[in-house]
Amino acid sequence: MKFGIDRLLAEPALRKPLEGKRVALVAHPASVTENLVHSLDALIAAGVNVTSAFGPQHGLKGDKQDNMVETEDELDPVYNIPVFSLYGEVRRPSGQMMSTADVFLFDLQDLGCRIYTFVTTLLYLLQAAHGTGKEVWVLDRPNPAGRPIEGTLLVPGQESFVGAGPMPMRHGLTLGEMGHWFIGQFDLDVPYRVIKMEGWRPDGPGFGWPESRIWINPSPNAASVNMGRAYAGTVMLEGATLSEGRGTTRPLEVLFGAPDVNAKKVLGEMNRLAPAWLEGCALRECWFTPTFHKHAGQLCNGLMIHAEGKFYDHRAFRPWRLQALAFKAIRRLYPDYAIWRDFPYEYEFERLAIDVINGGPALREWVDDPAALPGDLDRLTAVDEAAWSQDIQSLLLY
Repeated sequence: MKFGIDRLLAEPALRKPLEGKRVALVAHPASVTENLVHSLDALIAAGVNVTSAFGPQHGLKGDKQDNMVETEDELDPVYNIPVFSLYGEVRRPSGQMMSTADVFLFDLQDLGCRIYTFVTTLLYLLQAAHGTGKEVWVLDRPNPAGRPIEGTLLVPGQESFVGAGPMPMRHGLTLGEMGHWFIGQFDLDVPYRVIKMEGWRPDGPGFGWPESRIWINPSPNAASVNMGRAYAGTVMLEGATLSEGRGTTRPLEVLFGAPDVNAKKVLGEMNRLAPAWLEGCALRECWFTPTFHKHAGQLCNGLMIHAEGKFYDHRAFRPWRLQALAFKAIRRLYPDYAIWRDFPYEYEFERLAIDVINGGPALREWVDDPAALPGDLDRLTAVDEAAWSQDIQSLLLY
């Protein structure tokens, strides 16, 4: 199978509209061809007139480890073109940045999750191009989480850099498809094109991530397909005092970790509350001592998620519910535990981080309500999931 970048390079007819035009590339470390050549190098070698490049959160090089670590603009030392940061002084491309090209090629590997900021970066680029005649092309790549949809829709008024619009946490789209949704949702006037993948089967072998392609971190802590599958749940730990495994070799692949929580007891309570929400993966008790970030230097007890190999059931695995259930079990076992982390998450200073992450307070309120049961959250969420599924049917390209 071929990703969008591979088709663009292999098929001269696809590149022909770029002739005589200035081209910008939005990329990160996973923006590589099937032969592991970075897209910037490959496009220039193919004769495309690349006049600027853009890096999203974590930078074009992907060297910024944590959230809210900004990247500065720079000059590419090899090609002598400007490399603009979309996670530095600005999140939205400025007019000066947009003036450097006629066509913007967007070639980012995504995780299929609303909070993964590359989704919002695509929206901001489309909005910057609105009404200017600037073209935006998405060189499409797989959604490693596949087509399953999960989570409540973002509540209007709760938009942020990790919440581009009223979509669920696990949206089931590729970025090429998402661009079409943005254009319709926000009524954007942009010459938009998707260079489709060839041979991607979202429900085929690999269940979203093709078995023929190796995994390259699109961001520093996205180290495996297992993480990509679990991320729509484990990312919620960024709004909690519990560790998501940063400071270890398997970040965002644990359901939680803490020095003062008994993982076996939590797992037992989860099984008692909603055993069906644990299906589709294996949970294994683990111990780790983070070298930095939350609980640095302290021995933590936690649960490792294995949404891989013989333990993985693509249709049964529901990471958002799984993570919500872990929070609920901890709240029931430790009623006074300070689960929610109070800090300015992605430059949002008024709302709790967990509410910013979920696009509203519903999940937190469910966790903290002693009378709320799993069925209550399930009924609330199922309505939103069904509405989103219907909304996107006409956008599916594969």
